[in-house]
Amino acid sequence: MTFASDGRGYNTASGPEGDTRGVKLRPLVKLLPYIARYKGRVAAALAALIVASATTLVVPVAVRRMIDFGFSDKAADLIDSYFAVMILVAGVLAASSALRYYLVTTLGERIVADLRGDVFTHLTRLSQPFFDASRTGELVSRLTADTTQIRSAVGASVSIALRNLVLFFGGAAMMVVTSPRLSLFVLGAIPVIVLPLVAYGRAVRRQGRAAQDTLADASGYASELITNVRTLQAFTNEKAATTRFGAAVETAYEAARGATKARSILTGIAIFLVFASVVLVLWVGAQDVLAGRITAGRLSQFVLYAVFAAGGLGELSQVWGELAQASGAAQRLFEILGLKPQIKAPDVPVSLPAPVRGAVAFNDVRFAYPGQPDAAVLDGLTFHVAPGERLALVGPSGAGKSTIFHLILRFYDPVSGTVTFDGVNLPDADPADIRRHVALVPQDAAVFAATVRENIRFGCPDASDAEIERAAEAAHAAEFIARMPQGYETLVGERGVTLSGGQRQRIAIARAILREAPLLLLDEATSALDAESETLVQQALTVLMAQRTSIVIAHRLATIQSCDRILVLDKGRIVEEGTHQTLSANGGLYARLAKLQFEMK
Repeated sequence: MTFASDGRGYNTASGPEGDTRGVKLRPLVKLLPYIARYKGRVAAALAALIVASATTLVVPVAVRRMIDFGFSDKAADLIDSYFAVMILVAGVLAASSALRYYLVTTLGERIVADLRGDVFTHLTRLSQPFFDASRTGELVSRLTADTTQIRSAVGASVSIALRNLVLFFGGAAMMVVTSPRLSLFVLGAIPVIVLPLVAYGRAVRRQGRAAQDTLADASGYASELITNVRTLQAFTNEKAATTRFGAAVETAYEAARGATKARSILTGIAIFLVFASVVLVLWVGAQDVLAGRITAGRLSQFVLYAVFAAGGLGELSQVWGELAQASGAAQRLFEILGLKPQIKAPDVPVSLPAPVRGAVAFNDVRFAYPGQPDAAVLDGLTFHVAPGERLALVGPSGAGKSTIFHLILRFYDPVSGTVTFDGVNLPDADPADIRRHVALVPQDAAVFAATVRENIRFGCPDASDAEIERAAEAAHAAEFIARMPQGYETLVGERGVTLSGGQRQRIAIARAILREAPLLLLDEATSALDAESETLVQQALTVLMAQRTSIVIAHRLATIQSCDRILVLDKGRIVEEGTHQTLSANGGLYARLAKLQFEMK
């Protein structure tokens, strides 16, 4: 999946067939800034690599001298010294190879850790339109599967590639020094070996990218199922879900099998051509020995160098496929890093006036979500909220109530018109500065897989334990927290699965109290609660709304009767405005909604 912008900051995903044909190893070059952070480790790894390769290249020289000069009674001491040197060479080779492996592998781990951190940080800064168009599971796959692929390449494949490059070029150079005539045969075979590598390399890259994309699709679907496992089991859809996921996994397997097949063919062709050329050169060399043009020892030296060079080239054919897959993974990650958030701070942001009071104004605001530009959600909306005022938003579903909150938090910008906060036009301010002065209590409270204390502290990361506990008291949450096994240190499970709806809402309210923001946004905070929980939550909300500007979305009209003013919205417009008493007496939309609710009771 690749991400692109459609011009409005709305990012779309495209499948694996879109741009894989042009994928090369170029995306891996973008890792150089990460590698450059650790110049000392890179230098040490390269030094160890050079030492290991140099000691390897010394071995054929010792073999030649031993064959040419060592097999006689007079050369017994010479043979002993040669073998002693070989033991020393083996020790240097072992130590330098182990050091190279350690340095390169840990370097790969460090680079991937930095890359994961950068991608996650960048994701948290992207605008809502990007997440509207993306699947959470696929993004998680980018952070896990793709970075793991890069770690394997940088940590192991690059190390193997560098070692074999040195062996190939070093062996080739020493072949020329040993026998220029035989070297011509070997060098003439290189184009025959390289051309198949190039031809199959593109297929390997395409297949590898397809495998990664299908795996991301399967991971995304699994993430959705696991997140909503209770709904899945409640509707007894385990069999259908298993069948669908199995099909996705099978598709991923077939794609991976295709990639492996392409790499296998590539490796087989390369190895056959390499070693066939070695056999041919060995035959020519044997003829030269018989003709007295070279010694047996020199031929042995040449053959060893040829084997080193051929082995290095053969290993490179395998590493090439792994690097191509890592290149695809890197491309996808850097596509995310290359995305620019639609909502961002201007170069010189306007500061909010001090003290911040929480006044909000909408002036002729028109808005449609980027994914549905022709479906207007707000149509010329104008209203003002004074500091300290309690304003309620009422209306049928789809009237635009939650969209108003999205615009206040500047998750999106209006198509036209302006939204101001304490007189400052939101695009002129830093979005983070605006959001720091807003506390949100959503309808579906976000509770994380952490302790109760950590969930409340989410509202103010610097808060002390005492401040957290005071916020819980004010939110009427301290009582049920005290009954939990470890109190504030109790883990609540993913999405707060071990808590009731009322408990989750009170934790969300405690979080908002802890934030001490001048503007409070309440999005149907009591709509899904039973009567007892609603009473406790409503008491907590009364504490929370005191001495701050509050905008409340509510379907239960009984919860907003104490608000200073009520706006009734329908199809993105204000159709009524007033207090509960005046609107109930007007006989309009609000009166009809109130009559339905109160008569049902």
